[in-house]
Amino acid sequence: MSGEVEDVENRGVKDRERPSYSSSSYVIEDSETQWTSWLVPMVVVANVGVFLVVMFVNNCPKHNPRIEGKCEARFLGRFSFQPLKENPLFGPSSSTLEKMGALDWDKVEHKHQGWRLFTCIWLHAGVIHLVANMLSLVFIGIRIEQQFGFVRVGIIYLLSGFGGSILSSLFIRKNISVGASGALFGLLGAMLSELITNWTIYTNKVSTLLTLLVIIAINLSIGILPHVDNFAHIGGFLTGFLIGFVLMPRPRFGWLEQPNLPARVNVKSKYKAYQYMLWLLSLVLLIVGFTVALVMLFHGENGNDHCHWCHYLSCVPSSRWHCEEN
Repeated sequence: MSGEVEDVENRGVKDRERPSYSSSSYVIEDSETQWTSWLVPMVVVANVGVFLVVMFVNNCPKHNPRIEGKCEARFLGRFSFQPLKENPLFGPSSSTLEKMGALDWDKVEHKHQGWRLFTCIWLHAGVIHLVANMLSLVFIGIRIEQQFGFVRVGIIYLLSGFGGSILSSLFIRKNISVGASGALFGLLGAMLSELITNWTIYTNKVSTLLTLLVIIAINLSIGILPHVDNFAHIGGFLTGFLIGFVLMPRPRFGWLEQPNLPARVNVKSKYKAYQYMLWLLSLVLLIVGFTVALVMLFHGENGNDHCHWCHYLSCVPSSRWHCEEN
């Protein structure tokens, strides 16, 4: 009986050995719903709106009268940018970002402002930062939302951003941190775990895996430059990677096609055994990881005291820059 079921599954996969998108090697089940993406565009609009509010509050000419003549794009009035020497990304001052909810370990730990772990992922340091992140979100997030729906992509985005903020707070104590990069890396991590847990429905498996790994490696390697919070990237990626195993396994083909199969063919399990194992392991690691990290954070633990080499993950010193104030 199991042999017949396996033949049905293999034939189903073989029949679908063509990608549904010309630019992708991903195969979508014919019997699954193709979702309409609306959450990701709304998140983009929300991020742009928040940035405009931050620039309105920043008001470079008014709050910095001594440098009024040096505010960039002065024709924008109160929306003009800080001098490039202060913020080369065309954005507000660090004090404005801090006031609007940037991640600051001191305020999270000593002033009990844990809400900053969430608000910081909606803030951006400048136009360049915002555009880069939103373009990445559109290219990655819309595709995931179309395949898995707004609930799952929303959970991955928010929890990955939260996970990135926690890891950042544990290791970065001197500077503030803003940006949706942790949430975006969570989406990349979820794509990787989705590929692994749904391995049998991919064509060109190895090339797809290698391409995704190269993209992830390049983006993480950028994080070793100064003024880039790579701990948020790593924390977001690990969170999204584990959540992908929990939220993104696809049912086996025989289960989806069971109403159309002969009566003698019975598919008892919706998922394969290894999918159940990955689901359970990832759920346990998520719960334990978040619990331990939050306990360490609110007890004032410094991650650098427990890992003396981890600071190299966020900045590698060279003859051209220093990492003390990264």
